[in-house]
Amino acid sequence: MPCFQLTMLGAKALELIRELKRTPDSLPPYNDATVRQVLQEVRTLFEANRRDVVDLDASGVGGSLSAAVWVRHAGIERNRRCLLAYLYHRLRAIASLRWSFGSVLPPDVKQNLSEAEVSWFAEYSRSLAGYMRSIGETGLNLTDDLKPPKQLYIEVRCMEDYGEFETEDGDVMLLKKNSIHFLPRSQCQHLVRQGVLQHLVH
Repeated sequence: MPCFQLTMLGAKALELIRELKRTPDSLPPYNDATVRQVLQEVRTLFEANRRDVVDLDASGVGGSLSAAVWVRHAGIERNRRCLLAYLYHRLRAIASLRWSFGSVLPPDVKQNLSEAEVSWFAEYSRSLAGYMRSIGETGLNLTDDLKPPKQLYIEVRCMEDYGEFETEDGDVMLLKKNSIHFLPRSQCQHLVRQGVLQHLVH
């Protein structure tokens, strides 16, 4: 294996880890191009090792594997660990989005997910919803109050024309842009998280 290849070994995988460190509090777009490059490097290294092992067996003289085989194997393992760390970090961040935004992601957030991540989010959301429905006789929405509420009703301003909103008591009100309402925290919290309503704190 030429020296220039050895110096580049694992460089793309390291890019993915550095990307995570640059954006610890946000979820950047899924880096499909770099992930594919890392996977291609793994396939190339694996094929090179396979050929060396086959050649060694075909020689019939025994002997030990070359240093290049061990270096390539270490490169494969390093790439694998970096890929798993990258994907696991993103899945944890995507799971937290369900608790922040509910079952419907804002378009600007959703566009940063890969197709597989969107499917994973939908499945996670269904599993969480099913679990919450199974709690008690009527179910319990665990995402309503991530912190213990100081008050049951909050004053909110509508940030856009939303339309009709019905409370659990059957009251129906029209949420129009800039209108102000006094609503049960547990029933409007998801709209606050989505940016439809703004919690007015005096």
